[in-house]
Amino acid sequence: MTSTFPNVSISTERLVLRPLDEPDIQSFTDMMNDELVTTWTTVPRPYTEAHARSWITEQAPAERAEGRGIVFAVAEFLTQRLVGVVHLKNTDWRVRSSEISYVIAPWARGEGYACEAALATAQWLFNDQKFERLELRTAADNTASQQVAQKIGCISEGVLRGAWIARSRHDDEWTEVRTDLIVWSLLPEDLDGVGEQSPDGFTSFGDWN
Repeated sequence: MTSTFPNVSISTERLVLRPLDEPDIQSFTDMMNDELVTTWTTVPRPYTEAHARSWITEQAPAERAEGRGIVFAVAEFLTQRLVGVVHLKNTDWRVRSSEISYVIAPWARGEGYACEAALATAQWLFNDQKFERLELRTAADNTASQQVAQKIGCISEGVLRGAWIARSRHDDEWTEVRTDLIVWSLLPEDLDGVGEQSPDGFTSFGDWN
């Protein structure tokens, strides 16, 4: 029988990580149309409300039900404003390992939300779900995402050469550029001593199609 993650919410000092819902469609659409999200992820361009609706109402719930991962909406605790998304994917229940990616909306960057949300997800995964490994992959030029990985205690394990295709915009024309991926890992013991988080950057490498 396939294992699955529970349909839960996670609270931090400033954030609530919860399931995506239909009221998030417009904010999610706006977030995914950001230029940096387009650059570092595989989202369709332009990203439409139909794409968002399919992801929120069909694809994300199916991923959790089938045991492949879980998607959390990241919302401000006080305002309930959607500020990002955290995605656990490529989950291996025998090895107790999963891969994390995250996107922070342009209007919420610089507040440390990526660090706070990723750290809360890791703590939940290790403490509540008894997982033993969390993996993160960042494009070689995505320094902001690499800073988040370092701040939450991830260890760099190596480089996958030419393993990703980023998108680059010049004069309103988008081109595809092959790039390396840096592989990071986080184990339960790596969280020892991880303290207050400082402001984050834009987005991690992520597969959001």
